[in-house]
Amino acid sequence: MPELARQVFGLPVPEEGALFDVALALHIAAGLTCVVAGALAATAPKRPGRHTRSGDVFLWSLAVVFASSTTMAVLRFAEDWHLLVIGAVAFGAGSLGYLARRRGRPGWLRVHIPAMGGAYIALFTGFYVDNGRHLPLWDGCPPWPTGCCRAWSGCPWSCAP
Repeated sequence: MPELARQVFGLPVPEEGALFDVALALHIAAGLTCVVAGALAATAPKRPGRHTRSGDVFLWSLAVVFASSTTMAVLRFAEDWHLLVIGAVAFGAGSLGYLARRRGRPGWLRVHIPAMGGAYIALFTGFYVDNGRHLPLWDGCPPWPTGCCRAWSGCPWSCAP
């Protein structure tokens, strides 16, 4: 396993070469964009304007997060395969929510809300599963159980009509 000799924002970063570094830089920028755009979309009035623009930014940023996490997981598959799964769930849920609204079939809202909320929760779950052991308060907790608890704690809000 490569030695974790560097740090970004206080979190250890493996030495995997230039492709990993570029993917990580894109991943961080897109992840932060997702957090902000997702919060804006969730709190905006549900009509064309800020909500739909923020939702579009969220989905496209989520696509970059998924592509960059896939790249990093391929480079470190033994260590990061689980992040590939979480990324696929997040992007799949976000795509489902986006398509439900775009297609506008009856009952689309019952698909859109939990899917977009689930994508947002999965985004944070991936972050905490990968980085939680290096963060204050979470550094003593095992990653999978606490990541799953955080994911389930968001379900009531994402599944509310």
